[in-house]
Amino acid sequence: MSDVARTAGVSVATVSKVVNGRYGVAQATVERVQQVIHQLGYEASLGAQSLRSHRTNVLGILVAEFEPFSTELLKGASKEVAGTGYQLLAYSSGDGGGTAIGWERRSLARLSGTLIDGAVIVTPTVVETKQDFHVVAVDPHTGPSGLPTIDSDNFAGAVLATNYLLSLGHRRIAHLSGRPDLESARLREAGFRKAMADAGLAVDESLVRIGGFRAESAAGAAAELLALPDRPTAVFAGNDLSAISTMEVARGMGLSVPDDLSVMGFDNVPESASVNPPLTTIMQPLQQMGASALRLLVDLIADVERDIHIRLPTELVVRASCAPCPPSAPS
Repeated sequence: MSDVARTAGVSVATVSKVVNGRYGVAQATVERVQQVIHQLGYEASLGAQSLRSHRTNVLGILVAEFEPFSTELLKGASKEVAGTGYQLLAYSSGDGGGTAIGWERRSLARLSGTLIDGAVIVTPTVVETKQDFHVVAVDPHTGPSGLPTIDSDNFAGAVLATNYLLSLGHRRIAHLSGRPDLESARLREAGFRKAMADAGLAVDESLVRIGGFRAESAAGAAAELLALPDRPTAVFAGNDLSAISTMEVARGMGLSVPDDLSVMGFDNVPESASVNPPLTTIMQPLQQMGASALRLLVDLIADVERDIHIRLPTELVVRASCAPCPPSAPS
């Protein structure tokens, strides 16, 4: 502020009035100060601003790590923030990919008070927070609770996925589930089991393995499944990363996708369309989820009354990684 004042030939108090939109400064002086601010690239300190007004006009999006799921959410939120008067701060906890319980509490504690006016937390491990500002959760580990929440219809999406594989004649369908501590993973497995039951088929428990939603852990589980003497003809993976990993494992074992093995994913991250063959998957509207979370947060800060739980639909995206069950395959 001193640099701006010296360059513009005015007092620091005058610069302060211009920066904070106060009256008592001639228009010509305002324009001169604003021109110098632009030339020098001056920006008010968020910490100092918050001490004066108790607002920073910055919203935080807190993620455990910047992987494809959270990156798509961020894209949606960054588009939605335009025109709201807020800026967006993306923050990663650095706590081991979200496996550390309570990472969001530590992150909120670091950012609250002086840096952000509210937060969206992505796949939080806990949803009880003690912050004095609004918080919106996206796909929380434990499912919706009292905290404003955005999620997608994981159960219906899993039913869609399994029914599509059944429609292709597959009966030995494996499921690579996600992390056991995630409600979304539990719902996807429940949807898989419901579709199998509705088709009059018992689930072979040897074909249900924990993939963990991560490529590394899914690869080991997929290798075990495909090494079985009576291997599955199709794999429904809990997310796209696990499905892509399964395809790589199958290729390494000399199996062709989809001729020898059909693979289904979940999420529809950009990578799902670029693999070979392109992955058939269930689309979560990830960017819409991010945009909806940002809009809900803005409305809550403005005291707009609205539903605090938004569940978005999922859709089947048919590509090339699934094919009819081979005629020689066991039923």
